[in-house]
Order: sequence, then C-alpha cells, then structure tokens
Amino acid sequence: MRAAGCVFAEDEAALLLAAARTPDELAAMVARRAAGHPLEHVVGWAEFAGLRVAVDPGVFVPRRRTEFLVERATALARRYRRPLVVDLCCGTGALGAALVTALGGAADLYAADIDPAAVRCARRNVAPLGGRVHEGDLFAALPPGLRGRVDVLLANVPYVPTAEVPFLPAEARVHEAPAALDGGPDGLDVLRRVAAGAGGWLAPGGSLLFETSEAQAPEAARIAQAEGELAARVATCEDRYATVVIATRPAPTDRPAYAADRPRPRR
Repeated sequence: MRAAGCVFAEDEAALLLAAARTPDELAAMVARRAAGHPLEHVVGWAEFAGLRVAVDPGVFVPRRRTEFLVERATALARRYRRPLVVDLCCGTGALGAALVTALGGAADLYAADIDPAAVRCARRNVAPLGGRVHEGDLFAALPPGLRGRVDVLLANVPYVPTAEVPFLPAEARVHEAPAALDGGPDGLDVLRRVAAGAGGWLAPGGSLLFETSEAQAPEAARIAQAEGELAARVATCEDRYATVVIATRPAPTDRPAYAADRPRPRR
C-alpha cells in the first residue's frame, strides 16, 4: 500500500485488518485500496463528527472539514425545542445524522438526493434516527407539507467549477458521483437553485447553511441574499480549511419561532 502511494499506509492497513473477515477478503480489500479506491468505500464507512457513517461505493465521502458546518448548524438548532431539519444533496446523510445526534435525537429529519445510490446509503444512516430520505432533484424531492416550516436547511451543494474537476484527486474524480462534485462553470450553479428556493421552504428565522471555497464565499453570500432574500454571513475555520455561508430568513422580532409552537407536518 505504501508503494501504491497511500500516505498513511500503516494506519490504513490496521483498518483493513480490522474490517476483513477472512484472508481472502483482506487481500481483495488491499487490492482495491492499492488500485486507488477511497478507503471509505473499501471498508464501507467513514468517521464523521464522532459517528461511523456507512459509505457505499460511488457515493460521496463526507469530508472532515464539513464537521464545521454541522457545528454551526447545531448552534442554531439549539434555539428550538425540536427543530425541523432538512439535509439537501445529502449523499450519505452524514450531515443530518450528525446534527440530530448532537441534539440528542430531538429533531425531525428529512433528507434528499438525486442519486439513487446515495439515497439507499443515506437511509441506512438516518433511519435509526427516525429520519426520512427522499429521491429527487433538490426541493422537488421533499414533501410539500414542509414548505415554510424548515428551521435548519443543510445543503452540501457541489461547488467545484467544471474546468477544475479533472484536477481533483483520482479518489474523488473516478470513484464519486460527478453530480456530487461538479458545480457548473463557476461552481455555484446548484447553489443558485438552492438559494432561489430556500426562502419558500425556510420557516421565519430558519437558516440555510452550505459549504463553499474561501474564494467563492463573497459571491456565494451575495447569491444567497439576492436569490433567496436571506441575510447571509460567512464563517470560517482555518484549522479545517472550511468556509460556510449561513443565510437566514428574517423573522418577526416579537417572539422566538419555536418549532414546537407550530403544527407538525404530516409524514
């Protein structure tokens, strides 16, 4: 594995030894890893925000830097007694699962993705938390009854510009779904669609959170404000090279918009 270019070969070997049930299975796993398959696809899971998240072949692997987004979302969600959370472009469902876990299960979780493989994988991760996963294109996948009721909207939108996709590491470029990586000519095409629809789905005071690059952040925040009529700000974590835009729908100032005070949507 070291000869194949695995920088942390010893650590990865230990994980493969722990995951394999037979010598033949171990040999097959080592061969896949040496051939360039993501370690998470080989062992079938990724560590994210303290959770072991199931990751199926071909599905986007949750990045550790995205834990910063979940931390920001958790801080916002704690304002509610039982927030309604949506994980859009959910992939494995790691973001929604991590947020609900951080809240001790006190949340209603819905997730959606356009990729059938991601939907199948996400169901394995969010079903034990009482979450529902829907297949479809962005908001079109969600139950209509959620409109205007979402307190925290996580959207792990792709933001790599199309021209830069060929320069991504092979683990991502070859083994993850292109739709999870390619954000269009400037990397912000999917974000524009999410921002345009977010205002109609968020509850008053609800927030949309999405990850972007540091260079894209000013334009991404402007899009959230212009397209969604949301108040946007940028948060960064230098240690994890993470940049997150938090865009909030204005709320009346006379009282908090607690989720428990509103009728709960039918599932």
